[in-house]
Amino acid sequence: MNSLEAHIRETNTKGELNAVRQNGQVPAIIYGGKDENQKVSVSKKLLKGLIEKENFLSNILTLNLNGKPQNVLPKEVKYHIISDEPTHIDFLRIVPGIKIKIEVPVKFVNHEKSPGLKRGGVLNIVRRKVELKCPSEKIPENITIDLDGVDIGESFKISSVKLDSEVTPTIQGRDFVIATLAAPTVMKEPEKPAEAETIEGEPGAEGSEAAADGEKTPAEGEKKDADDKKGADKKPSEEKK
Repeated sequence: MNSLEAHIRETNTKGELNAVRQNGQVPAIIYGGKDENQKVSVSKKLLKGLIEKENFLSNILTLNLNGKPQNVLPKEVKYHIISDEPTHIDFLRIVPGIKIKIEVPVKFVNHEKSPGLKRGGVLNIVRRKVELKCPSEKIPENITIDLDGVDIGESFKISSVKLDSEVTPTIQGRDFVIATLAAPTVMKEPEKPAEAETIEGEPGAEGSEAAADGEKTPAEGEKKDADDKKGADKKPSEEKK
């Protein structure tokens, strides 16, 4: 379990909060349980190191407050809109026996042992986190799904996950899907239309465009002129005398 030094702060104005931040500290508050809310501050440098770790918001921390350890759960971190530096954090006080709601990440293991993935199957992850209701002392680190022996077409539902009897999903009444192993998708290139096969600049390209516009092509014009000339030379044998 990670730990973090915390200091009690007596701040009531925006200026006092800014002074705390300028000293390399992040204002925080501890709430929950029967005790009153407690204003504290923590080192920004150490806090950023913990935030960068995986699953920060689903892991219990120990705050060392004036020499007394207090287990807490990070619930919300606020960041500066420009610098993206943490500016405030809320900690939920952990009280043994009290159930809390928490999102737990889903972890997939043994990818290399899945025959479905070896044959090109695709792991479609529907839920990367599952919200659970559980006692604070029984928060699972993650929900583990084993891909060993899993083939294409199989799915993973919440009912297939082994949870402690006191740990339950907040979604009740349906056996929701966490992930599926689907068949590979092959993308086919669309067939080229017949009109597009004639490349601009090749013989026939201009003629095709002219014909499409209802105009005569050069070849058609020459043929018509020849036919007209031939008709002019021909004697009018059918004229009435």
